[in-house]
Order: sequence, then structure tokens, then C-alpha cells
Amino acid sequence: MSAQLKRLTDLIPGTLLCIAISGVAVLAQMAEEHWTGRPWIEALVIAILIGAVVRTLFQPGKAYLPGMSFCAKTVLEIAVALLGASISLQTLATAGLPLIISIALAVILAIIASYMIGRALKLPQRMAILVACGNSICGNSAIAAVAPVIKADSEDVASSIAFTAILGVIVVLCLPLLIPVLSYTESQYGVLAGLTVYAVPQVLAATMPVGIIATQIGTLVKLVRVLMLGPVVVTMSLLAPRFEGSSNDTRAVSLPFHKMVPWFIIGFLAMMILRSLGLIPEFFLHYSSYITVAFTIISMAALGLGVDLRTLSKVGGRVTTAVILSLGMLLIISIALIHFIGLA
Repeated sequence: MSAQLKRLTDLIPGTLLCIAISGVAVLAQMAEEHWTGRPWIEALVIAILIGAVVRTLFQPGKAYLPGMSFCAKTVLEIAVALLGASISLQTLATAGLPLIISIALAVILAIIASYMIGRALKLPQRMAILVACGNSICGNSAIAAVAPVIKADSEDVASSIAFTAILGVIVVLCLPLLIPVLSYTESQYGVLAGLTVYAVPQVLAATMPVGIIATQIGTLVKLVRVLMLGPVVVTMSLLAPRFEGSSNDTRAVSLPFHKMVPWFIIGFLAMMILRSLGLIPEFFLHYSSYITVAFTIISMAALGLGVDLRTLSKVGGRVTTAVILSLGMLLIISIALIHFIGLA
């Protein structure tokens, strides 16, 4: 058996598990629609919940891991890239410069506020930076990108990522509950989700149950927020020599372009440009929306399978408190920007 064929066959068990969970989630949504007239909990969310329960009660064996990782990463990234076909540059022009500036401002304020919270709780400086960047930009991806730049300990990285994985799912599940409380339109909720949800793919899970407008705007806002990772990494590399316990080796750790700007963001932007130029056939636009939803549900099942609810008890109390307070501060900053700067 060739190496390529073996890699493909290794993906089968985990991928089938994710598809099976997705199928159950879709059936559950159909049952909701039949009995209540509408899906109160979408298949996307149900897939995450089922995956988390399965992961907590049943530890998938090594045979499942390659497929689970493939669905959680590659399938998810393909879904995000395809979503770009549903958005045109006209949408970005409609958002306007004030929104883009506000997104950058929200990220900067959130990093500063989160860092101050972490230090007030006596977290080590590097740990406080990891929590601040992960909370303010894009969760685990930001933590992984910033960690080598500031020379963070592996234990700090693991602790930061452990809680982010669980809290990210909680945010996806709970954020839609704020719509009636805040009386938000789809556009306003899309901005809120884009500013507060950790990962680009998780924005899909948080916004798709609300509507296509919320999904489009939320994804657009989130992508602009993720693009802030490049300037933040460069800034951290310049400040790294001043951090506590820095060694005499003050050389900055440079990251390649694809680490700061993942391929699926480039793909999303490319699809958006092609859509704006009218170069995407109508039949592809029709079917790509269904493929995007299907891939997203499968990837949400995989993300759920990566969340062991018991991990929550293993994370230090100060880290837990810092992440929760930082998320609360990010939420406050986002709501303030929406209301006082006239977003959406």
C-alpha cells in the first residue's frame, strides 16, 4: 500500500464518526422542525454538543484521530473558503472604513484590557499575553502564533489553549441568547459574533442559526479581526526582549506569511473577489452553499469531539478567571462599539 493511500485510509474511521454524529444532528433538527415548527437548536450546535458528550464519555482510539483532525481542520477550512463565494466586495464597501477601524480598535482595546486583567490576577507576563491575544484575536491560532515570538513556556501554552477550547464552544452556544436581550438586528448580531467568537469557523456555528446576513457580516468582521494577528505578532516580536525573564538572546522569532494569514482566509478573499467579478457560475453558487453547510456541520462534530468537558477541572483557577473576565470585557467593548460608533 502506497503512503498516499495509507494516509487516505487512515482518515476513514474518524471521518465516518464525524459524519455519523452530523447525521444524528441533522435528524434531531428535522425532528425539532416537525414537532415545533422551527429548529430551536440548529444541527451545527447539536453536532458540537453530541461530539463533546461522546468525547467526554468515550475516548476515541488512535484510529479515529487522523480523521477527526482532518474534519476539524481541513474540512472546516474548506467550508470557510467556500463561504467567500456568498459575499461580494460590494458588501465590504457597504461595511465601510468606520467598521474596519472599529474592528482594529476593538482588538487593541481588548488586548490591553485582557492583559491588565491577567496581571491583576498575578498571572505571569507571558501567560497574560497569551490569554490576551487568544481572547482578542482568534483563540488557539493566536496563542500558537504568539507563543514562539514571546518564547512562552509549553505549560503556559497548554493551559491557555485548554480553556479556550471549552470556552469557545460555550460562547458559540450562548451568544445567540443575547439577540432578544439586546434587540439586535441580524447585521448587528453578525458584528457582535465577528468581534467576540474565537475562531473563524466557530462564527459559522454562532451565526448560521440566525440568518445568512448575520453569517456573512460575522465572517467578514471576523476575517478582518484575524488579519490583525500579523501586526500583533510583529509588535510582540519587538517587545519580547523587555518581557520578564528574557534571555540575552533577543532575536525575534519570525513567522512565515502563511502562519500569520492562513490559506483559508486567502481562499475566502479570493472567492469573494471572483464572486464580485462575476467569474463564479450560478450553479456553483447554488450548490456551494449546501456544501458549506454540510462541511460545517461535519467539522463542528469534529470540534466537539476535541472537547473533553473534564478538562475544565484541570485548568488553574486564575487562568479560568482571567479568560472569563477577558471575554466579558471583549463583549462589553464590542457592544459599546456597535451602539456608540454606529456599527451596523
